[in-house]
Amino acid sequence: MVLPWAAGSAEGAPARLPLALTALWAAAVGLELAYVLVLGPGPPPLGPLARALQLALAAFQLLNLLGNLGLFLRSDPSIRGVMLAGRGLGRGWAYCYQCQSQVPPRSGHCFACRVCILRRDHHCRLLGCCVGFHNYRPFLCLLLHTALVLLHISVLLGPAVLALLQAHSPLQATVLLLLPWLMLFTGRVSLVQFALAFVMDTCMAGVLLCGAGLLFHGMLLLRGQTTWEWARGQHHYDLGLRHNLQAALGPRWVLVWLWPFLASPLPGDGISFQTSADTRTHS
Repeated sequence: MVLPWAAGSAEGAPARLPLALTALWAAAVGLELAYVLVLGPGPPPLGPLARALQLALAAFQLLNLLGNLGLFLRSDPSIRGVMLAGRGLGRGWAYCYQCQSQVPPRSGHCFACRVCILRRDHHCRLLGCCVGFHNYRPFLCLLLHTALVLLHISVLLGPAVLALLQAHSPLQATVLLLLPWLMLFTGRVSLVQFALAFVMDTCMAGVLLCGAGLLFHGMLLLRGQTTWEWARGQHHYDLGLRHNLQAALGPRWVLVWLWPFLASPLPGDGISFQTSADTRTHS
């Protein structure tokens, strides 16, 4: 008998659609940005040293973004390949009828991924997969460096956008920021000016989205909670600030934000978790 989460790639195809759409969106923004930088006003003129520092910073941010994205997509937070048979006997584990398996605490079934996820936090719609025990660290770092990359682009294009807005009336400038397509279709701006406004709008929206996500998950990280536990007011796994950080990011939790490939193994296996009650008992 084939278990639902052990099915072939045919069932996994719909899960790849959000990732493909996100990739197309990122490619469109990248092409628009290249168009602005080559044919448009581009960034302000910089000296050789400032330009070298800008390029080094951009390369560092991009490597972190792509590295964490790759780690996030390659890390499987599900119960696939995890031996759970018999481990939950007498421990009150829930039973998942879709996966036909007992599942440990903090785990849950994702109907989009068609499998139970270890320490399930939520299903990321933009990337088409779940955030769980094994990919929570790259997810957090991805939020951080995506926000930083988009903010960097916004700062570089800021002077050009400001000059563009000053060339229009306050009403037209507001419409250009909120509805750049309308200004393009009515002939009020050129294609390059539209692309400049579109890239700036997209980058600022991305900064706000990633920043809000990072603040929210930072709060959960410090409390030792998942999104599901936060929504239900559960604090069973809050072990204190330092232990919460180590449980999610590993012993090098201070440095993992700087480089995606830094070794920082997570304590535990995603199946058994120490609770705050255990900590009080031992103390």
